[in-house]
Amino acid sequence: MATHKPFIVGIGGTTRAGSTSELAMRATLNMAEALGARTAVLCAAELVMDPYDPMVNTRSASAQRLVQLLREADGIIIACPSYHGSIPGLLKNALDYTEDMRGDARPYFDGRAVGCVVCAEGIQAMGTTLFTLRSIVHALRGWPTPYSATINSSSKPFGTDGQLRDEQVISQLKTVAQQVVQFAQQSILAQSMLNPPSQP
Repeated sequence: MATHKPFIVGIGGTTRAGSTSELAMRATLNMAEALGARTAVLCAAELVMDPYDPMVNTRSASAQRLVQLLREADGIIIACPSYHGSIPGLLKNALDYTEDMRGDARPYFDGRAVGCVVCAEGIQAMGTTLFTLRSIVHALRGWPTPYSATINSSSKPFGTDGQLRDEQVISQLKTVAQQVVQFAQQSILAQSMLNPPSQP
């Protein structure tokens, strides 16, 4: 039974282009593409939005694009730095815009696998940040993949050319990509079986 390629949306990074979390997200999406997925990236300046306000009806172009891509997503990968033991406000504010999806047929992240990647300057803050991120995904009705990646940014896993050099990190990100894509493929297949195309 033919199915479309899973569409995986990556969210993360910082306002600094080329941050470790952005590079990790892009590397994970590249791995997802190698597994047959289509991908889209939301990072850096694209995440700079007005503070989410449910009482405001107008949305910036960035906020509209974020919500539209998430509505279309079969799977999601979130890569974030650790700021003072938690996720940065920039990312949390972007995720708050998923409240615009509350009335959708698939509200929030419902029915979608979400791969979590956390980057920190040292190992101390990785656990608390990852716990927070996975808790947010749960609250948004997403399925955090069983495996999440934690990257020690101080070990400089990416070269000056932006290429990933650390074999352990490669293995971590590959596992996240595999689990998100496989879950998305299984979900697409299940939906196609529940809703087969009508016969001519």
